[in-house]
Amino acid sequence: MRNILLSLISGLLLAVSWPTYGFPLFLFFGFIPLLIAEYNIRENKYSKTQVFGLAYLTFFIWNLITTWWIFHSTAIGMTVAILVNSLLMTVVFLIYHIVAKRIKFSISTLFLICFWISFEYFHLQWQVSWPWLNLGNGFASFTSWIQWYEYTGTFGGTLWVWIVNIAIFKSILLFLEHRDKAILYKAALHSGLIILIPIIISIILLKTYEEDGKDIEVLILQPNINPYHEKYNTSDDRIGILLTKLTTNKITESTDFIIAPETVFADNNRLNNFPNSIAKRTAQNILQRYSNAHFLSGISLIDIFNDPSRIHPQTNVYKENIFYDDYNSAFFVRPDNSYDLYHKSKLVVGIENFPYQSVLKPILGDVMIDLGGTVAKKTTQEDREVFFTKDSIGVGTMICYESVYGEFATGYVRNKADFLAIITNDAWWDNTQGHKQHLHYAKLRAIETRRSIARSANTGISAIIDQTGNIIDQLEYEKQGTLKGTLKINNKITFYVRMGDYIARIAIFLAVFIFLFSVTRRKQKM
Repeated sequence: MRNILLSLISGLLLAVSWPTYGFPLFLFFGFIPLLIAEYNIRENKYSKTQVFGLAYLTFFIWNLITTWWIFHSTAIGMTVAILVNSLLMTVVFLIYHIVAKRIKFSISTLFLICFWISFEYFHLQWQVSWPWLNLGNGFASFTSWIQWYEYTGTFGGTLWVWIVNIAIFKSILLFLEHRDKAILYKAALHSGLIILIPIIISIILLKTYEEDGKDIEVLILQPNINPYHEKYNTSDDRIGILLTKLTTNKITESTDFIIAPETVFADNNRLNNFPNSIAKRTAQNILQRYSNAHFLSGISLIDIFNDPSRIHPQTNVYKENIFYDDYNSAFFVRPDNSYDLYHKSKLVVGIENFPYQSVLKPILGDVMIDLGGTVAKKTTQEDREVFFTKDSIGVGTMICYESVYGEFATGYVRNKADFLAIITNDAWWDNTQGHKQHLHYAKLRAIETRRSIARSANTGISAIIDQTGNIIDQLEYEKQGTLKGTLKINNKITFYVRMGDYIARIAIFLAVFIFLFSVTRRKQKM
């Protein structure tokens, strides 16, 4: 019962540390009770089973409390996401337990840190990607603590969390062995410094950071269309009228960009007919009156064909000999009526992609986990498209889920994006922590890339975020309206943009090396 209680405490500590309701200080203590429980039963004959059960309880509580809101789009999707992600975290901890029984404490805890980071990196890459609870995201509401993410990305935060947890855990074990209070005093000092020094460095970076670059005026549209009852029953004509109305309410001759949300145009638009679409005509009608502005918006596009040679893994079958590619896209229209398209490339599992289709499709057929919206597989593109104005100002557009991926976002900056736009539709989860967490994760991308962000959300929260991750202005959830503001562009490249997730790559190498080392050695006594 004692170990079960420790497991429960760990789950609760991790949960109450999460944005946007929590306090991230608890992350530095969240794993300690579970680590103590694992240590208590390490020499037990049935230790693997017990550790599995305790770890699963911890991670299930954490996942349930922080991501229960998926229920608002689908109960099945929520159940699968929570159960599977808890299982993956548990497997990571169980492998640590197995390794820890064979090698010394310092090496085994280094393995745990590296292996957990490797797991988070894997969660960013594979087809069942769900990096929502990567530990570095836990500081999203306290960006004054993590300005150094421009050097490390979110993996710097994950490393920080684990270093403190392991340091305190080691001190507790030493105290239990020697019963010397001086150990606790020394541990409190050391752990406090490990927590405080990065925060102090971050505050110095924040206070000394100056935004350079040209000011641009953005007009962010928030149509507030209910995706369950209105979105797919509303014609593009009506959408065009609404967006025009929202634009003309606040547009000026100084407006540089008009930004509308993800798939706001969703009325059976054909890819090859986009130049004649209502979406493009809406943009043209607005821009002909305001020749300095550029129009950026989301759109659903479909490309139907019967040529078998064009079939690829993301192609959908409509019926015999008729195929189609389904796109969740952004389009960009300039004052001269020229345009560019970008197709969303980080897809939501189940709703937008069928993971490991060649293996799972023979077993499951066309069954997909519906996380809200559609079950067609989306077609992606290789490169991160940057839209450029006639004055060569580049905007990198992340569509919804793409804004959760740090290294992915750096691709826009390397392709010369001067600021970032996020177009999204977060209404699937109702007024819960879901859309709030998504907004705050965008602040991490601003710090990592030092790019201002203009965020247009269908039902909110739309926002303007500066290069330090500070929300300058926002339009609240379920409010129809227009947010006008100014942000600064930037063409400087941060260390993180240049190097990407280098911390994770180093961690993977060390984790593999230590694991191989452990399997060649006999079991070590503690």
